[in-house]
Amino acid sequence: MASDTSVTKTISLKPYGIDNATAHYQLEPQDLHAISVKNDMGKTASSGALAVNTGKFTGRSPLDRFIVKDAKTEDLVWWGSINIPFEADAFAKLKNKITDYLSGKELYVRDSYACADDKYRLNIRVINEYPWSNMFAYNMFLRPTSEELENFDPEWTILNAPGFLADPEVDGTRQSNFAILSFTEKTIIIGGTGYTGEIKKGIFSALNFILPVDKNTLPMHCSANVGDNGETAIFFGLSGTGKTTLSADPNRKLIGDDEHGWTAENTIFNFEGGCYAKVINLSAENEPDIYNAIKPGAILENVIMDANGDVDFEDTSITQNTRVSYPINHINNIQVPSLATNPKNIFFLTADAFGVLPPISKLTPGQAAYHFISGYTAKVAGTEAGVTEPQPSFSACFGAPFMPLHPTKYAEMLSKKMQEAGVNVWLVNTGWTGGPYGVGSRMKLKYTRAMISAAMNGELPSEVTHDDYHVHSVFGVAQPRTCPGVPTEVLSPRATWNNDEGYYETAHKLAKSFKENFKKFEAYANEEIMNGQPPLG
Repeated sequence: MASDTSVTKTISLKPYGIDNATAHYQLEPQDLHAISVKNDMGKTASSGALAVNTGKFTGRSPLDRFIVKDAKTEDLVWWGSINIPFEADAFAKLKNKITDYLSGKELYVRDSYACADDKYRLNIRVINEYPWSNMFAYNMFLRPTSEELENFDPEWTILNAPGFLADPEVDGTRQSNFAILSFTEKTIIIGGTGYTGEIKKGIFSALNFILPVDKNTLPMHCSANVGDNGETAIFFGLSGTGKTTLSADPNRKLIGDDEHGWTAENTIFNFEGGCYAKVINLSAENEPDIYNAIKPGAILENVIMDANGDVDFEDTSITQNTRVSYPINHINNIQVPSLATNPKNIFFLTADAFGVLPPISKLTPGQAAYHFISGYTAKVAGTEAGVTEPQPSFSACFGAPFMPLHPTKYAEMLSKKMQEAGVNVWLVNTGWTGGPYGVGSRMKLKYTRAMISAAMNGELPSEVTHDDYHVHSVFGVAQPRTCPGVPTEVLSPRATWNNDEGYYETAHKLAKSFKENFKKFEAYANEEIMNGQPPLG
């Protein structure tokens, strides 16, 4: 993962149909930072990080992400509202329009790769219209050495043109922005949006097809770390549930914060070379590793700064999805290279805004598969237009927008690997306690850390007995009766409410939402998985 210093190689973009462009190849991040500031595309924060505004789009646009439907994908992809088909001819025409648009411009080209395990390495060439987008690619993908770059052969290409706007009536897109994958051409085209997350999630989507289909390897939307004893922990969760925060543990080495593979040899490897963390309400006290990673080389997105360049991390006037990207070596305690073996604990993180799920509970294999396929978290009032009270949100495999195959394919692979490796699986509520959002309060981070540490240290028994666990009457999960460092009353969500009637009414309501959501998967689920659903609701 060494830097690409002293690269003198030049790149011709004519093979891509891009003519008369000036290709800045493999620039160092400090140079890309300086060009961005010089061109009024960003500002330098007091921390030394580059601060940029991604424009109209401050998050991904799932309804504008397409997959080319052709002989390679037609019978394998789970087509629908998540994996939206795009005609091969339309892709070719739109790609040509993008390359015409990029011709004659100053462009920024980067060769990098995904997958820290060399057996699964995927070489990538990114061609960016904007310098800070290329700096993001430097941060987020793995960085080849100078020697590796001499004979670098890119397998996948990303054409990234935020300034290019599609014509929906002519080009077949939904609106002017788009992100389209072609598995036959091994090309991703992105236009009309400056949000950098489309770049990294494009490759993640590609790997979520390639690894299961071609490599018998499970791709996972998760973070991971490893202890001194060599035991690996995996953290699944949707945005805002704590994947990045909880995996950055000063007592454990970080493998990665978002995207990993699990091989047949029980190796866990990071896809990426960096981290992309939410910074809403970030503080040095609660999240010191992320806070201290914001320094020269990092990119802050859509934050508000004062005249001195100091960031107000509580200001969400642009978006709640304020972000920072940085190379993984901005974190002090990391695993090098970014892979490990011996997975022992899996944590499903959910921010339950209804405040009814236990803060930690032990899952049976059937429950683990059920909750993995469900992928539950909750939307909080105010985060989206029209959301005035908590709403359940389900994203299969904790990453449905990036999963080209049917969710049960990933669930079957995970179930098999969990049983073969003998892992313990835990459901962790990082959301609300003492009542729903607006009444209760967010679970204290120190309590969540204590519960996760207890699970990893064996202080929460792996065998469920009456003396050690209470089986929740509505959800059927086993909640521990005691946990070091956590007040006993916190472990029982019902006890924190002081309102049994209100608690059970809300719990039944959420359980019904689980069952309603799972109806579309019932035909694919076996008896063990169906027995993992909430018994009541």
